[in-house]
Amino acid sequence: MKTDRDLVIETVNYIQSHTKELPLIGFLTGTGLSHTLDTLDVSCEFKYSQLPNFPESTVESHVGKLIFGSINEKKIMMMQGRCHLYEGYSPAQVTFPIRVMQELGVKTLILSNAAGGINLNFSAGDIMIIKDHINLTGQNPLSGNNEDGWGIRFPDMIQVYDPDLMDLVHKAAKKNQISIQTGVYAGLCGPSLETPSETRFLKTIGCDAVGFSTVMEAIAGVHASMKILGLSMITNINNPDAPAETTLETVLETAQHALKPFNKLLYDVISQIPNV
Repeated sequence: MKTDRDLVIETVNYIQSHTKELPLIGFLTGTGLSHTLDTLDVSCEFKYSQLPNFPESTVESHVGKLIFGSINEKKIMMMQGRCHLYEGYSPAQVTFPIRVMQELGVKTLILSNAAGGINLNFSAGDIMIIKDHINLTGQNPLSGNNEDGWGIRFPDMIQVYDPDLMDLVHKAAKKNQISIQTGVYAGLCGPSLETPSETRFLKTIGCDAVGFSTVMEAIAGVHASMKILGLSMITNINNPDAPAETTLETVLETAQHALKPFNKLLYDVISQIPNV
């Protein structure tokens, strides 16, 4: 019986038979953000459906392409869209792409997502640096037998998100006059959105934004000893005292309007990441 690592190696071998790119940076886009990094100098791309064992997103707004390219000579492996727990995927399947990145040599992982704002000082369209997260999915990609070749059995989660990368974002935001927020991200399973009482609970435990992704990949990234940057696009504000309906269409529209500053920010940040 094939192990998870055997399946990842099959995918990696397929990729390496079609490109010799050795990316040091992995970038994963969230809902409505598939067209981030439009300045990427593309060298090779694959549809997820082409790749053996690779999970395919069933969410319409996730393009489903794996793209290799560069920005200012920084080699990047970019995922246009991801899969989620709410689609019926297991934590191991959700984090499968992170393991592919790990086997290909990625050292820095940038995770982006669309999130609902809980902090009422935020506005739709804000970009939030994730300084920490709370895993409320009830699941963990490290459950089961540990793959020692990928990481230790009990990785410490005291500092998931890299302070040096966060500092690069702050500097890039100041340079480009982009308003930036910082906060704690709550990861839920989804796909149903939060009730007003759930939103109050999330606010009480210290969350600033909420979404249905990111925490699985971040845990796998820590296990893989990657430096991680998390960025949330705040697409709506959840005020439990004045609840307003949120639709996928409004989320996508907000994300689309905020893509230009988001792209500018990422371009500057990626350009400053050391090649180590």
